Amino acid sequence: MARNLTLGLFLAVLVVCILTGAPLLGGLCVGLAVFCAYAAWLGFGPGAIGGMLRRGILKSATILWVFVFIGLITASWRICGTIPFILYHSVSWIRPGAFVLCAFLLCSLMSFLTGTSFGTASTMGFICMMLGRAAGLPAPLLGGAILSGVFFGDRCSPMSSSALLVATITGTDIYKNIGNMLRSAAVPFGAACLFYLLAGSRGAGGQMDSSCVDAFARGFSLSLWTAVPALLILVLACFRVKVVRTMAVSAAAACLVALLVQKTPPAQLARTLVLGYAPADPQLADLLAGGGLASMVNVTCIIIVSSASFGIFDATHLLDGLKEPLHRLAGKITPEGATVLASVLLSGLACNQTLAAMLTHQLCGPLFETKERQALMLEDTVILLAGLIPWSIAGSVPLASIGAPLSSMLYGVYLYFIPLWAWGRALFRHAKAPQRA
Repeated sequence: MARNLTLGLFLAVLVVCILTGAPLLGGLCVGLAVFCAYAAWLGFGPGAIGGMLRRGILKSATILWVFVFIGLITASWRICGTIPFILYHSVSWIRPGAFVLCAFLLCSLMSFLTGTSFGTASTMGFICMMLGRAAGLPAPLLGGAILSGVFFGDRCSPMSSSALLVATITGTDIYKNIGNMLRSAAVPFGAACLFYLLAGSRGAGGQMDSSCVDAFARGFSLSLWTAVPALLILVLACFRVKVVRTMAVSAAAACLVALLVQKTPPAQLARTLVLGYAPADPQLADLLAGGGLASMVNVTCIIIVSSASFGIFDATHLLDGLKEPLHRLAGKITPEGATVLASVLLSGLACNQTLAAMLTHQLCGPLFETKERQALMLEDTVILLAGLIPWSIAGSVPLASIGAPLSSMLYGVYLYFIPLWAWGRALFRHAKAPQRA
């Protein structure tokens, strides 16, 4: 009874936050207090509860460092010209007749390089949305293509905090996981490309105007030196250098390029790293402002509170009531199917990827025979499906940053092609198993 009351109260708090527009962080903090009260009701003392919170937070310690470097990279890549370089040259690849497909591919490329769905949406995604709307493309379709693209790298980039989170909680190697993810995504990625090519070819009704990116050429020296920070990410990833070190090297290189190539004053660079890029040119500000350590404060706090909550969940076995029926269901619809359903439920409950991924692993991890399989199924399900929950920050924040409606989630086909593909393959194997016996 107390367990159900605790979960029900937490869900009610989140619903209030969603309906009133109150900050999700506040709701998660209230939920954490409720979980602590439940642990106290079970008989745990303050010291034991503090230990639960500490162990939960320690599980995401590496991810918190990654967020620090994401903040530094999103700022330094802006001010040194790396992101302007990528945007300026990428737009020239766009073909009006296949604009939706190009938007998906360009956002996939940018998200793979940066590892952040939020950062990709606010740069490449914003520009693609602006150009596509001017060409008369439907906003939901274009928003869905962008949402799919930003989650491509959020799922499988070596810079992705979610990929590192999954590797951490499953005890697996992130680079081996990335190889598995790329293989499992091959067919869904091709299907998504075909969908966006066919759907986009019917939607364009105007001419594309890419003159907005000319502001990059006016505001920056776009020499090949500005591409060095991005190239370092790719090269070091090939050599399997630890993610935090790779990001640190890239951020340091970006700072050097800003100082030596863009002639940025040191004081301005330092301010940008902390507060984000804020150019004086209004057009550049519309296209490029943002990033910095300050931009990561809210999401970092959400991760800390979510991780602390997981510590309570783990120690008090708060979700054990769901394990038995879920595992029985897995026998009928396969472990993959059970993980898909659990991912949707827990993503809606947690409202963010981090807590949803931790809880899904806690419930569904034992269903898979190897740690690598556990990691792949988390990436194929909860990491993507969190972006399809309208009230979750995973999908709502990227869509809000590009000015796309929530109905865009219906067209984010890549986000559900992968879970359906994984589930479909599992059902096929399950159907064939009796014949082999």
